[in-house]
Amino acid sequence: MPASRSRTHEWKRSLQQLFDRGGAIEFAVVRPDAPADTDDPHDHASGNDLVWRVKVLRLTDREMTVEAPMALGRQIEIESGIELVAAMSIGQNRWMFRTRNLGLDDAAADRSRSHRSLRLALPENVRRCQRRAPRFDTRDMNLPEVEVWPLLDPKSVVPAEHAVALAWASSRDDGAPAVQLPESESVHPTTGPSFKATLMNLGGGGVGLRVESAAAAALGRHRVFWIRVPLEPELELPLLVTGKVVHTHIDSMQRTYAGVAFDFTFNHQHEDVVAAQIQAYIERVQKAQLEAHARSPGSGETGS
Repeated sequence: MPASRSRTHEWKRSLQQLFDRGGAIEFAVVRPDAPADTDDPHDHASGNDLVWRVKVLRLTDREMTVEAPMALGRQIEIESGIELVAAMSIGQNRWMFRTRNLGLDDAAADRSRSHRSLRLALPENVRRCQRRAPRFDTRDMNLPEVEVWPLLDPKSVVPAEHAVALAWASSRDDGAPAVQLPESESVHPTTGPSFKATLMNLGGGGVGLRVESAAAAALGRHRVFWIRVPLEPELELPLLVTGKVVHTHIDSMQRTYAGVAFDFTFNHQHEDVVAAQIQAYIERVQKAQLEAHARSPGSGETGS
């Protein structure tokens, strides 16, 4: 159909433009219960998606090469063949699409901040949506709603981070049940009133948050925050971490986008816990996808 071909041509031209400008795409691992194609903005997989923003390093007619994702200086392993949901944005236009990891690309690794790069298949179909739409990001990705507290005394995070480390160690023991973080006031940092934000993406050393206009005033009064990121159902223990706001901007809908760098000034060991949680999350999402594919008809295996 001419209209369809026109949109596809525009997508490819825009991808080339993004590459020429040294731009980035975003992607998350597809959950096994995610619908392949839907027009219902509420129809997405259960659970929360961690989205990585990665630079496009090379582009051909069949594939693109992107930076391999990292978290806190650690490599995030994405297995070859894993299906991904991805997005690219230029101006007010956003294209969502499915792709898969074709493996590492050694030729482009020297241009990647992570010194590793992934080859992703170019999609056969893309979906275009407007970035102005308030719920555009839930069509294929379920972005986590996080809780954010202004941190009034940064040193007060130490007891809370120690409690997180103990809970994480217990949950990792063979045969031990997952342990929830204690809700006792004695371990909660000294904070102001909390507000909600949307976790837009995860980078090598921090996160991007979107804050609705009604809650954004706190970003003007404070720069250091205590952040709680739910990782269910893969991990019962949430990600709890200190973050410093390093930049902000306001969009046309008066929502504030904040770049937040993780901060481990008063407890460097907590960095290892946060990195281990992120790695465990991504491993479990990939494992669930592979197990679902193995059970699907035509896989050669019989589902239970």
